Amino acid sequence: MATDTLKSTSGASGASAVRRLLLDNGALTALIALVIAMSALSGDFLTTDNLLNIGVQAAVTAILAFGVTFVIVSAGIDLSVGSVAALSATVLAWMATSEGVPVWIAVILAVATGIAAGLVNGVLISYGKLPPFIATLAMLSVGRGLSLVISQGSPIAFPSSVSHLGDTLGGWLPVPVLVMIVMGLITAVILGRTYIGRSMYAIGGNEEAARLSGLRVKKQKIAIYALSGLFAAAAGIVLASRLSSAQPQAAQGYELDAIAAVVIGGASLAGGTGKASGTLIGALILAVLRNGLNLLSVSAFWQQVVIGVVIALAVLLDTVRRKAGATPVAAGTGSPGNRGKQAATYLIAAVVAAAIVGAMSFVHGGSSSPATKKVGLSLSTLNNPFFVQIKAGAQQEAKKLGVHLTVTDAQNDASQQANQLQNFTSSGLGSIIVNPVDSDAAGPAVRSANKADIPVIGVDRGVNKANTAALVASDNIAGGKLGAKALAEKLGGQGKIVILQGLAGTSASRERGAGFAEGLKAYPGIKVVAQQPADFDRTKGLDVMTNLLQAHPDVQGVFAENDEMALGAIKALGSKAGKSVSVIGFDGTPDGLKAVKNGTLYASVAQQPTELGRIAVENALKSAEGKKVEKTVMVPVKVVTAQNVAGFTG
Repeated sequence: MATDTLKSTSGASGASAVRRLLLDNGALTALIALVIAMSALSGDFLTTDNLLNIGVQAAVTAILAFGVTFVIVSAGIDLSVGSVAALSATVLAWMATSEGVPVWIAVILAVATGIAAGLVNGVLISYGKLPPFIATLAMLSVGRGLSLVISQGSPIAFPSSVSHLGDTLGGWLPVPVLVMIVMGLITAVILGRTYIGRSMYAIGGNEEAARLSGLRVKKQKIAIYALSGLFAAAAGIVLASRLSSAQPQAAQGYELDAIAAVVIGGASLAGGTGKASGTLIGALILAVLRNGLNLLSVSAFWQQVVIGVVIALAVLLDTVRRKAGATPVAAGTGSPGNRGKQAATYLIAAVVAAAIVGAMSFVHGGSSSPATKKVGLSLSTLNNPFFVQIKAGAQQEAKKLGVHLTVTDAQNDASQQANQLQNFTSSGLGSIIVNPVDSDAAGPAVRSANKADIPVIGVDRGVNKANTAALVASDNIAGGKLGAKALAEKLGGQGKIVILQGLAGTSASRERGAGFAEGLKAYPGIKVVAQQPADFDRTKGLDVMTNLLQAHPDVQGVFAENDEMALGAIKALGSKAGKSVSVIGFDGTPDGLKAVKNGTLYASVAQQPTELGRIAVENALKSAEGKKVEKTVMVPVKVVTAQNVAGFTG
């Protein structure tokens, strides 16, 4: 009986130990499980190139998250890190190019910009008594606005000497990964080995007790937010280096990814817990998720759902862990025995991961099929009917030709598109089709495809400083000129007009606007009384047009750089649309053409997006098979009015 009891107790103790190990290392367990799942589902996941891609794609989020870790450990929040990253990179590029400042000074100024933004946050929170959420939300808006002001809404080429941060060492080891590791080590040292690190845990655990024990809480908070700004600046420089340009709209939403990485890594939003290794694991989990879901051709919309579920599960796990008594140990505060156990845990995880890599490589070995009929299509956004039509045309042609087409949505994020293109390259596709968010930013990723001998087809927009087998496009500048001519002639060469601009920094907005301005030179009687961005969005088009009508009630014409904004303007104009005010859009979308038929939209400069998608897939297959394709395939644009809309199919 005693022996049976001993066995039972021993078994229970073993089960409890395993359970405690899983609870104490939930993020690490989740990462290993994800790697196993993705390895089983995709034979392309465990290639060396793809694993390096994951590291590169995690780098910017991880560096931002390391800075956010300081804030969350001290029971704060920082929503401004994405905007501060973009602002710092913009300052560097602007100072080094437009102002002619030496690059090393420009780098110092960029880092100083990030620190200054953090200091402002800290002062507002410590001495202004603003809640961290409000103070950093304000800085989010200010940082993004200043980035747009400095850059005038257009990307700025990054100095080549700094762009090497986005390259590789020895032709295989990515520099962003090295920067991520260095910043992670710095974070670990600060949290575990310094006075300010211990202060963070004390403030996060109980701020009042920390103050009463003699800590200068206000000054410590200022330093904490300054550190967050410093790390944001480093992340912005790395991101811009990857894209070879400073994008004023870069890193939008990255603050949420950074917070998610910290929380997934085991930190509590209530403060007092968190460590660098956990944050790194959290960032890797997000990168593995996005990378694997891209390889599995999962919709970008569903990717957001999956990531949201993962974040919710991470918080639930934290709750379960606390109820089970598995309180996370603050960095550097555990006993030598505990730290030894933690090191052993990571060693075991590394061994398990290596075993998985070997096993899955064996399972998938020799199973790859010919890639010539596998094509990837990266679209700048699917939140716009024009690009949805490109997708539809591409899918129809792919089905007809027997091509396996993988479509991804960059959501107007140049960095996300770079990740998607890298994933396509590591998957060994026959060819890649890209509709760039920005022509300069897509260059480095397309050059990687060039090195892998994967032909790339540009659609709608070209790619700068990289080789494309073909460009399938309509001429945005020519379309802008046609729009100017059509509107001016409708107004009889005289009148006041307003312009609704697209998303700042995008090539489509720049080119359409430039073409329209050029076309108007022939009509000196047409006066542009206002031009404002509405971001290619119908709701914003409605709001901006409503505001402009207050200042210019006598406006007679509107040129919108896409149909969505034009439709919003029509809503704002009400009964004036199509009668006293003529509106011209761009793209020839189904809703736009319907408005042309109804007479509320005078015209749309149509680009035939379905045809763009069809021809792009046709050329992608030809180039993958080694057949000759035309370097430039131009799909004609035309002005569609009520007179010819019935015969236009798009």
